[in-house]
Amino acid sequence: MDGNQVMPIPALTAHGATIPAIGFGTSQLGDCGEAVAAALKAGYRHIDTAWKYGSEQGVGEGIRASGVAREEIFLCTKVSHEYLRTADFARSVDESLARMQVDYVDLLHVHWPSPDKVPLAETMGALAKAKRDGLARHIGVANFNIALTEEALRLCPEPLVTLQAEYRPYLDQPKVLDFCRKRGLIFTAYCPLARGRVFKDPLLAEIARAKGKSIAQIALRWLMQQGNIAAIPRSANPAHIAESLQVFDFTLSDDEMKRISALKRPDGRIANPKGRAPEWD
Repeated sequence: MDGNQVMPIPALTAHGATIPAIGFGTSQLGDCGEAVAAALKAGYRHIDTAWKYGSEQGVGEGIRASGVAREEIFLCTKVSHEYLRTADFARSVDESLARMQVDYVDLLHVHWPSPDKVPLAETMGALAKAKRDGLARHIGVANFNIALTEEALRLCPEPLVTLQAEYRPYLDQPKVLDFCRKRGLIFTAYCPLARGRVFKDPLLAEIARAKGKSIAQIALRWLMQQGNIAAIPRSANPAHIAESLQVFDFTLSDDEMKRISALKRPDGRIANPKGRAPEWD
């Protein structure tokens, strides 16, 4: 296999959804058309965006510039916490589709919970309606804790396929991972590279040297090897974008997995907005 080829990307399945295990994240990338086109040309088929990111227009531009057929792409966006009332939710979905110039998304998330301001039953009803109306093929939630996800599963008239939340070596998530497996949800890990913090980690660097891989590839392989996890790394660098796909041609030993897992620490969380974040598990 030469440097321009990547191994096929494994897919995860839940309730009829087939989600590539490595996706391309666009948080904080803004005008990301070139990066998205580069990702798709490199072999990505899972693209993650959100209204809150300000990247939806760039995602649409990148899809069109890539030459990759829309039906080959698993496209995810999210409705922000400001728009969880029924009418606001529907308008947000319509506007997201218009910005990307697509007819549907493959996965629609509620981006952050807001049950104190909008009844969760109303939000789940709006989410389910987007699916029934053909605007989203599958639905899920992001940044919900276990209790809120349980409530969402109970209230939503359509099946949820994912819980998107933070996960990386510095953040311990055994309860959430176990919950997702038991409830048939795919865990989608955002900020898998800790917004660059992993690149200064001596243990990850040591393992990377031993494996002849990059630090990013070691951190992503650690996630992939646990099973039932999709990861959405982001980068604007075409070389780094392509590199993150090349994590399926090697294996970490049990000892390496344990050593990486031991990097967990109390301050390992990055996204924890005051007044919006739930009580984490």
